[in-house]
Amino acid sequence: MADAGLTYGYFPGCSQKGSAREYEMSLLKVAGKLGIDLKEIDDWSCCGATSAHATNHRLANALAMRNMLLAEQQGLETLVAPCAACFNRLITTKAECRNHPESKKDVEELLSASVSNTTSILNVIDLFDKASNGLIGSGRVRDMKGLKAACYYGCLLVRPPELIDTDDSEQPDSMERIVKATGADVVEWNYRTECCGAAHSISRRDIVVDLSKRIIDDALMHGANVIIVACPMCHTNLDMRQRVMRRMYPSHKEIPVLYLTELIGLSLGFTESELGIDLHYIRFNMPNEIMNQTAQA
Repeated sequence: MADAGLTYGYFPGCSQKGSAREYEMSLLKVAGKLGIDLKEIDDWSCCGATSAHATNHRLANALAMRNMLLAEQQGLETLVAPCAACFNRLITTKAECRNHPESKKDVEELLSASVSNTTSILNVIDLFDKASNGLIGSGRVRDMKGLKAACYYGCLLVRPPELIDTDDSEQPDSMERIVKATGADVVEWNYRTECCGAAHSISRRDIVVDLSKRIIDDALMHGANVIIVACPMCHTNLDMRQRVMRRMYPSHKEIPVLYLTELIGLSLGFTESELGIDLHYIRFNMPNEIMNQTAQA
């Protein structure tokens, strides 16, 4: 179980250092503010998401397990993987090596190392739901009231259900608890765990645009003025693809998409530029109620 004040291994994965660098910026700012020590594992490598496991299953398992082995060797019992795809690959490989000795043997042969497979894996929702211990609310500088948030989990944060024991795969509520701690309201809507198209963003943009627009339209229909995500692929599809939606559907209404860590960071007093929000395609405009708090601070 996560706990503020302890040190956790940090597996950034490829996206945190590239297309989702604002996710890393906001994560590290917020973790530091809350006293959560994230230690980036030395010599980490790609975990195999999203294509390796479809090309060479054996190699994909070794890629994921290599990073868990590094954490183990560096004395890090718990590893935080903020990317939902990385998180899913790590927990899936961990389960396969636990349940299928032949897979574990394959991995050990490829890595030329013995694997104990004892490293615990957390995603960002797990981390802040368990580690904050009320610190988000007590450290709040801005009450985010005025934001009506649609919490979007997507496919990979709560599935497969047999491996995720921290939330319900169909009716999750852990992200909502965190959002409420910032003072924001949450909306009830229908597309919290629907797929946005994920990695098809390049190969089948038509599918991604269609799926993502359905998600956005449902959030708007239920009164949301911001969508909250904890996955780099989801953020790319829901944020960047709105420009295409606007060209294809002239009546499309834009809605900003924030990482969960960015919302927490705003409530803790960080600026939009400190959190990387200014790097997004769809501009985020803080409601007047929140802006007035900032002006008075």
